[in-house]
Amino acid sequence: MDAPIGIEERYPARYWHKLDDGRIQCDLCPRDCKLNEGQRGACFVRGHINDEMVLTTYGRSSGFCVDPIEKKPLNHFYPGSSILSFGTAGCNLACKFCQNWDISKARSFDRLADQASPQAIARTALELGCKSVAFTYNDPVIFAEYAMDVADACHEAGIKTVAVTAGYIHAQPRREFFAAMDAANVDLKAFTDAFYFKQTGAHLQPILETLQYLHQETNVWVELTTLLIPSLNDSAHEIGQMCEWIARELGEEVPLHFTAFHPDYKMTSIPATPSAKLTEARQIAHSAGLLHVYTGNVHDLDGGTTYCAHCHQALIVRDWHLIRCYEVTEKGTCPHCGTPLAGHFGKFEQQFGRQRIPLVLSGR
Repeated sequence: MDAPIGIEERYPARYWHKLDDGRIQCDLCPRDCKLNEGQRGACFVRGHINDEMVLTTYGRSSGFCVDPIEKKPLNHFYPGSSILSFGTAGCNLACKFCQNWDISKARSFDRLADQASPQAIARTALELGCKSVAFTYNDPVIFAEYAMDVADACHEAGIKTVAVTAGYIHAQPRREFFAAMDAANVDLKAFTDAFYFKQTGAHLQPILETLQYLHQETNVWVELTTLLIPSLNDSAHEIGQMCEWIARELGEEVPLHFTAFHPDYKMTSIPATPSAKLTEARQIAHSAGLLHVYTGNVHDLDGGTTYCAHCHQALIVRDWHLIRCYEVTEKGTCPHCGTPLAGHFGKFEQQFGRQRIPLVLSGR
């Protein structure tokens, strides 16, 4: 039974319409939840109250943290900079392998202790010297109204915005949501619809359409992440097909991160991804023509290093999230051959490092 929606949770939501039978339909994502009065959607945070859709997590967060940008992961978006990260609760996917399940699968709002207005978040990011703000931990698509308002406040303060998302969103809200973002890391969880349906409760095609839209119609900087799960999405054939599609549809310069799975949530019986599988996947991606392929959740100096696509010199050497060597020019070019490096770069003076700093915004 759905938890009652309190008065304090009723922020007017966008992206819905009334049905002839008295229900309302959420038009935010392809789940198309059809809700009776008092019901919540599959994401748990959007509900039907008084013949309207409400967002129950506006202005409420499960926590704030200052991270290195590389944790998102973004390797070509102002490397070494710090980013103020936060999420809310709930999710519109049902991933059995979710590694933030205590937040994304929350069915109550006990975790939403931090309250912060969009202006307070932007002001805090500015005070802490953060280059950007990330909407992460759970998928920002489901709190789009809050994320977009925060993004507007950030841009007024000169702060960049980053969405860490699965990209499961309809066309109209997709345009408005990503118009507010400067960068995105999109989870491409697998390359079969069978995996998406069985393991996440979603479908592959809407994610591919989001990626094509971002590449073809926006200036959003995009990087991709694929969590390799042994026996489920890690076959050489599937990885090869995925990488060929990425090279063809998104271009050879889009960064791709292969990350290691560890047993969690509803997948505790599947072993962790071997490092050798990540290395193999990286080799397959390079063979498909992708130029910037990384490994994550393992210690792999080579797999964390950014190389010049032309002369192959190591330009950014990463040890986990710590940058050991940085040789990209302020204009974003290779100092050895002058080739531009895909991404967004600037003057590199010092790095934030590998630490993450939890933060309380209430009262700021």
